[in-house]
Amino acid sequence: MEKLKNFEYLVGNGNISQKPMQPYDELICNFIGELSIELNLSPLSNKYSDIKTLAFWCRKKNIINIKKNFISNETRLGLGLVFHITPSNIPTNFAYSLIFGLITGNSNIVKVPSQKFEQVKIICRAINKILKKKYKTLRKMILIVRYTNNDNYTRKISSICNARIIWGGDNSIRNIRKFEINQRSLDIAFADRYSFCAMGTMEILKLNNNQIQRLVEKFYNDTYLVDQNACSSPHLILWLGRNVVKARKKFWKNLYVYVDKKYHLTEIASIDKYTQLCRDILSLKNMKKYERYGNSIYTIQLNRLDKELHNLRGKWGFFYEYEINNLNKIKNYINNKYQTLTYFGLNKNILKDFILKNKLQGIDRVVPVGQALDISFFWDGYDLNRILTRVVDIK
Repeated sequence: MEKLKNFEYLVGNGNISQKPMQPYDELICNFIGELSIELNLSPLSNKYSDIKTLAFWCRKKNIINIKKNFISNETRLGLGLVFHITPSNIPTNFAYSLIFGLITGNSNIVKVPSQKFEQVKIICRAINKILKKKYKTLRKMILIVRYTNNDNYTRKISSICNARIIWGGDNSIRNIRKFEINQRSLDIAFADRYSFCAMGTMEILKLNNNQIQRLVEKFYNDTYLVDQNACSSPHLILWLGRNVVKARKKFWKNLYVYVDKKYHLTEIASIDKYTQLCRDILSLKNMKKYERYGNSIYTIQLNRLDKELHNLRGKWGFFYEYEINNLNKIKNYINNKYQTLTYFGLNKNILKDFILKNKLQGIDRVVPVGQALDISFFWDGYDLNRILTRVVDIK
C-alpha cells in the first residue's frame, strides 16, 4: 500500500502485506510473549495499571493456553489484512485488537484514537523496539497510525482490507460503514453495549473484613479503573436476597473507604457527575431515593424498571440500584444492548439457566465481580479465533 500523506506512523512505514499466515504461528506467539516482557521491564509501564494488565494477559503462558483452547482439526489461514478502528475512551484497547488480528494470522492496520494517550506511546515504543531487533516478517504485518477523521483515509483502507473491526458507539459504527469494503470482506462491529452486576445479599453479609475488602477491590477494578467507560463496566446493581438494606450499607461503606484512598476525581468530572445527579433527580420518574458517599460514590435506587433501563449510565462512580428477589423479573428488559453480567454470591448455573430458558437476545458474558474487563477471544458473542480465519477444506 502506498504511503498516505499526513498520517502519523506510530509503528511501521506504510508497507503492509496482505498475505495470511496460519493462526498461532510460532513466530507471532514469540513476538507477543516478548511484548509482554518488554512492557513489564519498562519503568514507564508501572504508572499505568492498564498496561500491566495487558502485559500479564499477553504473556507467553497465557497465549499457549489460548492456543490449546483453539486447537482444531481444520486447516486454517488468516483472512489477509484487518483494519482496526479503535475506541477513543480505552487507551489500551488498540493493543488487544492488534493481537486478535495478529495471532489469527493476519496483517493489521490499526487506527488509534486521536487523543494522545501516554499508554499508546509506551506500547508502540515497545513494539518498535522489538521489531527493530528481529521479526523482519512481522514488520509488514503491523501498521499503527493516527489520523483525525479523514474520510479519504478510512475509505482507502476499507477498500483494501479483508476484514474491518470497528470499536465504538452506534453513530461511529454507522459512519464507518458508509465506506464500502470488498464483497468477500467482513465487518465486525463492537458497538455500544450495556453491562450490569448482580449481588447476592446474604453472601455479602457473611463476609469478614478481609473478604469484603477483596470484593470491593474487585468491583473497583471493574468500574473506577476505566471511569465506567468500558462497555463491560456495570452501571446497574441488582440486589438479590433478604436484608438488602444491611448488605447495601456494608458494601457501599467499604467501597467508599477503598475508593477514597485510591481514586482521584478531577474537578471537571466532579462537576459533571453532580450535574448528572441533579438531572436524574429532576427527570427520573422511577427514582426511589439517592445517596452520596462524599464525591466518591453516587447511587440512585429505582422503584421499578422500564424498557429504557439500558440508557441509565453512570461515570466516575455513579450507580443505579434495584432490589429483586427473582432474576426472571428483569427478563423482559434484557435486549441485545446487554453485554456483561458480573455477579457475586450467586450460582453461575442459575445465571446460565436464566439466559437459556428465557432465550435472551442479550448478555454475552457472565463473569465474577473483578473480571468485567478481562478481555478474551470470545467477545460480544463473537469467536474471534474463527471469525478472523478461513477454513481451507481439503478432502
